[in-house]
Amino acid sequence: MSVNEQMVQDIVQEVMAKMQIASDVSGDRGVFTDMNEAIEAAKKSQKIVARMSLDHREKVISNIRKKIKENAEILARMGVQETGMGNVGHKILKHQLVAEKTPGTEDITTTAWSGDRGLTLIEMGPFGVIGAITPCTNPSETVLCNTIGMFAAGNTVVFNPHPAAIKTSIYAINLVNEASVEAGGPDNIACTVEHPTLETSNIMMKHPAIQLIAATGGPGVVTAVLSSGRRGIGAGAGNPPALVDETADIRKAAEDIVNGCTFDNNLPCIAEKEIVAVDSVVDELMNYMINEQGCYLISKEEQDALTAVVLKDGKLNRKCVGRDAKTLLGMIGITVPDNIRCITFEGPKEHPLIATELMMPILGVVRAKDFDDAVEQAVWLEHGNRHSAHIHSKNVDNITKYAKAIDTAILVKNGPSYAALGFGGEGFCTFTIASRTGEGLTSASTFTKRRRCVMTDSLCIR
Repeated sequence: MSVNEQMVQDIVQEVMAKMQIASDVSGDRGVFTDMNEAIEAAKKSQKIVARMSLDHREKVISNIRKKIKENAEILARMGVQETGMGNVGHKILKHQLVAEKTPGTEDITTTAWSGDRGLTLIEMGPFGVIGAITPCTNPSETVLCNTIGMFAAGNTVVFNPHPAAIKTSIYAINLVNEASVEAGGPDNIACTVEHPTLETSNIMMKHPAIQLIAATGGPGVVTAVLSSGRRGIGAGAGNPPALVDETADIRKAAEDIVNGCTFDNNLPCIAEKEIVAVDSVVDELMNYMINEQGCYLISKEEQDALTAVVLKDGKLNRKCVGRDAKTLLGMIGITVPDNIRCITFEGPKEHPLIATELMMPILGVVRAKDFDDAVEQAVWLEHGNRHSAHIHSKNVDNITKYAKAIDTAILVKNGPSYAALGFGGEGFCTFTIASRTGEGLTSASTFTKRRRCVMTDSLCIR
């Protein structure tokens, strides 16, 4: 460990220790003991935010971006230390991506019609106070990305973070509130509770001040939000398949797929979770994966042992989620060198390590007899989540057929999955991908109400 890395690690330890000491102190930069108090504080601040000009909001957002960049490594190390999941270097990149590519007030636009009978505008207005549920897989990234978008739209937000990442989430919430105050904005643009639970989540979802709820997490969380009686934006599960046909650049496909799968130890919901390849390219693809991309080929016996560990008693073992390949293999007594970053094997689509969304760098390969069979198997593996899918092909007709069949919010062609978030690809960044409720990749405009303003027989000066 370098001197600089040791300094950052010491800072993380100090921050975590201070947060432990301060766990009985409430109301400090958006943190409260009671959910109702948090909502009332956010409600009070939203009245100020609603009156702020877009220029002033953008000034606050610019300061948030600056602070994210300054704290990227601390936030990354805190997230890994607190949850035990992910990769510090990759989490640093994710925070930098949030800072640089999350849309701000430029996403808040006006539509206008002008004619003989006057002028009509469609404006994007705020909901008010938004309730947000965030995961432990991307804790600070989601808090920061959500806050930028929601605040840009004129809202404030109350978070109910995953308890396994509460310290990291609170640090991020402190950060955005400090940025707001420094830029002349109000405190409590983002609020939370010290000890988030199912009870605090239920209070938030039923509170009359909360008219919109954004949930980033598993299917259970999204179902609860959609059953709350409030409007819900649900970013749920995915099991993204990567399809490879005979026209693909096989060597590049192997590199892109493994890079995407292993990014932050497969925690991103968009990451490649399994491969479906046509029969004629499977052997070549796996050869490149094993010999050039750091994949370890496991035997049938090792597959069974790994299944017993990561799907303990048939349920996902949370102690395995977000761990690297070397750690996972170590759990079944296999020692591998540091260059091993992914686990692979060939199996049927029904294999539990293929059909289940694991959020681990495990890539099962399913052999298809032809392209149509590959599409059918990939659609089955995606389980109707309509979240993300990937394809490596130079055949435009094949790409089109796959895109129509799988019908996902994200489809990445001939690249790693993270290109969908603007990392090595075009477009903006988000960590709330609302596949289930149809909004797709969320941004500031997602968190607005459309309001029509009409002036009759005036203001047309043609």
